[in-house]
Amino acid sequence: MNALKITLFTFFVFGSTFAQNRMDIDSLLLQFKKQPLDTLKIKTIKNIVNHYMYRDPEQAKQFANKELEFSNKLDYDSGISLANYHLGIIYYNLDKIDSARYYYKTSLQFAKEINNGLYISKVYRGLGILEFTQGNLKTADSINNMDLENVIKLRDTVGIALSYGFKGNINQNKGFYEIGLKYALKSLNLFEKIGDSIRIADCYNHLAILEHNLRNFDKALEYNKRALAIYEDYEDIYYQAQALNDIGLMHHLLGEQKTALGFFERSIQKSKEVKVETLEVTALTNIGSTHIKLEKPLLAVQFLNDAIEKAEKINSLRKAAIAKNKLAEAYLLLDEPTASSNILDVVRRYAVKTENQSILKKTLELSSRSNEALGKTTLALSQYKQFKRINDSLIDSEKIKKIEELRAIFETEQKEAEISLQQEEIKTLNEKAKVDKLTKGLYASGMASALALTGVLVFGFRQRIKKNKAEREKITKELEHKQKELTSQTLHLVQKSQFIAEIKENLENIKDSPEKFKLEFKRLVMLLKKQSAADKDWEVFKSYFSEVHQDFEEKLKSLSSKITDKELRLAAYVKMGLNNNEIATILNVLPASIHTSKYRLKQKLNIDKDIDFDHFVKGL
Repeated sequence: MNALKITLFTFFVFGSTFAQNRMDIDSLLLQFKKQPLDTLKIKTIKNIVNHYMYRDPEQAKQFANKELEFSNKLDYDSGISLANYHLGIIYYNLDKIDSARYYYKTSLQFAKEINNGLYISKVYRGLGILEFTQGNLKTADSINNMDLENVIKLRDTVGIALSYGFKGNINQNKGFYEIGLKYALKSLNLFEKIGDSIRIADCYNHLAILEHNLRNFDKALEYNKRALAIYEDYEDIYYQAQALNDIGLMHHLLGEQKTALGFFERSIQKSKEVKVETLEVTALTNIGSTHIKLEKPLLAVQFLNDAIEKAEKINSLRKAAIAKNKLAEAYLLLDEPTASSNILDVVRRYAVKTENQSILKKTLELSSRSNEALGKTTLALSQYKQFKRINDSLIDSEKIKKIEELRAIFETEQKEAEISLQQEEIKTLNEKAKVDKLTKGLYASGMASALALTGVLVFGFRQRIKKNKAEREKITKELEHKQKELTSQTLHLVQKSQFIAEIKENLENIKDSPEKFKLEFKRLVMLLKKQSAADKDWEVFKSYFSEVHQDFEEKLKSLSSKITDKELRLAAYVKMGLNNNEIATILNVLPASIHTSKYRLKQKLNIDKDIDFDHFVKGL
């Protein structure tokens, strides 16, 4: 069964109640046979369905249909809603997505009719996960937002924590790692207050993935170790295997190869205990990769061949392709370019067929090296150019994603402001209810003067709320406008700099060809004239930036009065989340120069050497 589906549902839907399996299945089946047709019998069936859900889907489906049949006979709307929900999960696990969606929507309809907020929330989560695993991240996010509003009204702390966790997961898969990290931490904070250890461990796992993507390997390692400790306490072998592999990977990325090997080997042992070959394949591939780093290619070949064999056996072609790329790299170290090239031809066909740009990029880079070693320089050059083209396109995608993340951060803040306002209004309504109750009591006891005073207080309270709400809405709209303008200006700066770089490249291409030069020269001049009108881009950017981040410049100058305008400009670009290459393109310098400038500014601001400069500036 799909491991991702199991993980998502046990965390976001079933949680610890699924793991506990409260009653022995034989006892439940005996109860089912003896009980008369009533709501207690339906509750027994519910427990039976939960038992079989991930053990025997066909049995689960059989009992869920009985649950629906008996609930219909009794006109038991609550049972009908829950039975449809169970069938939604079962059909989803059987990869029958349309059927799953139908049962979820039917369940939601009944849950809304009986106004059962907890059932509504369950269905929202099920539908959200369904859309998430189908790649419909926007739809999943929209459904999760509805769930979040619902659980806030219900004051369901577990539901809020789950919703935050899922929101973090969605943003992580969008590539919005900072937003994902923010929501994962919110989820963790709530589960820590509740004391739900297993879900705390799952949050640690999620946080580790996010920190890994943000290249904070030490922090990721810390979270992985915390998760492992909890899984060991609960004797959860499957997640121990996963956590051990993740810890090994972090040590590998930190250059601690021998330590990494120990964790990968322990992961393999645990994977064999629970008979999960996908985890074993990952660990074997990582061991092979580690031996390449240790310059032990013969050992690498041994482990990578084992990984490939197991991956192909379970039809995990993606994992097999990743291991084959590593195997080709090992053969290059052994000075066997022909063997390397043959393997890479197979991987390239897979990557092209599946449109996996990440695997194809690595394959082309290794193929270029293999063919260069074989003396096929023309082919090697062609493959290197293809590699560069894909690499550049992926970098461009990352730049676009960065700008989208800036917009998403703003929209997220707006959504949180709305939720906060909603919570405040709920609180106000509760206060009003208390005042109304007090008013009635005072009236009944004949305290007319106190009643009049209470009326004045309520009126004043309402007026103050209206005034504050109007002021908040005004400030929010102004901030939204300024943030959009700032984001737009940042995007414009990056695009303009890329345009200039492209012009330079075109000039290089035509400089040795008089005919091309005549044709292209006028067009290039016209384009440059068009762009020259935007020479004051920095001033425009600065004006928007200072409005959104009003005290940023003052904070920097309070750390060092000697900071220059050039350094302020660098810090502003860092604050907006641009990387070294993007800033270098805007300032028309080499990325290495940006690195040096950051180092000098870090010294000038007296920032501790262990603190990351970019992280420090973004936190101001």
